[in-house]
Amino acid sequence: MSFLVPSRGAKIPLSIIVLVICGFMFFVLLYTERISLMSSSTLSSNVLKLKSCPRKDLSSKPKDIVQEEKIREENGREERSENMDVVDDRFEFDPEECNVAAGKWVYNSSAEPLYTDESCPYIDRQFSCMKNGRPETDYLRWEWQPDDCTIPRFSAKLAMNKLRGKRLLFVGDSLQRSQWESFVCLVESVIPEGEKSMNLGQKYFVFKAKEYNASIEFYWAPYIVESNTDLPVILDLKKRIVKVDSVEDRSKYWEGADILVFNTYVWWMSGIRMKALWGSFGNGERGAEALDTAVAYRLALKTWANWVDSTVDSNKTKVFFTTMSPTHSRSADWGKPNGPKCFNETEPIKDKSFWGTGSNKEMMKVVSSVVKHMATHVTVINITQLSEYRIDAHTSVYTETGGKMLTAEERADPMRHADCIHWCLPGLPDTWNRILLAHL
Repeated sequence: MSFLVPSRGAKIPLSIIVLVICGFMFFVLLYTERISLMSSSTLSSNVLKLKSCPRKDLSSKPKDIVQEEKIREENGREERSENMDVVDDRFEFDPEECNVAAGKWVYNSSAEPLYTDESCPYIDRQFSCMKNGRPETDYLRWEWQPDDCTIPRFSAKLAMNKLRGKRLLFVGDSLQRSQWESFVCLVESVIPEGEKSMNLGQKYFVFKAKEYNASIEFYWAPYIVESNTDLPVILDLKKRIVKVDSVEDRSKYWEGADILVFNTYVWWMSGIRMKALWGSFGNGERGAEALDTAVAYRLALKTWANWVDSTVDSNKTKVFFTTMSPTHSRSADWGKPNGPKCFNETEPIKDKSFWGTGSNKEMMKVVSSVVKHMATHVTVINITQLSEYRIDAHTSVYTETGGKMLTAEERADPMRHADCIHWCLPGLPDTWNRILLAHL
């Protein structure tokens, strides 16, 4: 073994020295890394084992300090809750992939509306079915479930955060007004008293949320374009004239909005032909031409489309068009030839192929055709098919007409007096807004 030990005075080769030093450094490095890993593991283990601090004994503190700490704790709890509420839902819903029109209504016995016609002070009596005496509330517990996706639940705080610093404007008829009222009622409870206001004009209604520097607005324009019957309403349908070439007197209210939601349909369905006018109303009916309704509708929507394309900055403003809201005045459509229209209906129609006579497919095709040729991107939200099934959700006899509640005698005659056009609030328009919010 002596050949392994160098003799005294012999020189160790440089290569061996380098090898020994490298080996030693490698050992040190390996040891240090092991210690580091053990420390990290110990730290992680300790962190996982940490318990929350025991609650301090507040009994020995002055009452004002105790109260202050309770307030801070409650505010912190509310802040955490708010942060959970405003989680962005973009990854839950893809409007390009989700066909909201195809699906079914699912009954959820535990579902409760986010507001009632008692808790929200902004609902017209016309839509206040519960307040007006509707005896059952099952119509509030049906939830729309698309076949191939899930629509996020409506979050008031998320909605208001998306609207922060913005104007949301609904334009259309009384059905569009009910969607506006629904949206206001869905969010108003999260806005503190003193931080919200409502201004009701003749045609232009504005709800403001000061805390968010936001407004949710409605402009009354039943045909979108001008007419001689916006206000006051002309009851004689034969005397109504639509000025199909102009939105000039109303579009000034639309300019500058960040989100525009348009709809027009029911007022066009008063007969086979519609009186259309180019130019001034000064000559009355002279100069008006009777056109097929679909033709007049197309001319009006082209005028609207030209205004959107020439005025709206698509980098700043999102534009939506909601399709027709169906009517259910012919119970034979759903197999009840002697039924009193939508009166006493308590469940949606289950047949997915159902399409009633209250919805005109030709008019829907006009919307699709006009929007397809626009330069500005307009999102069409198809509410028609999902609403077709809801024969149970109308105001029926639990409403008013001409500003007066239906009398007992009128309620007893639903064939004449049941309103199967408008919807209860809370109710179906809340689902429309749930879809709208998912698109924002």
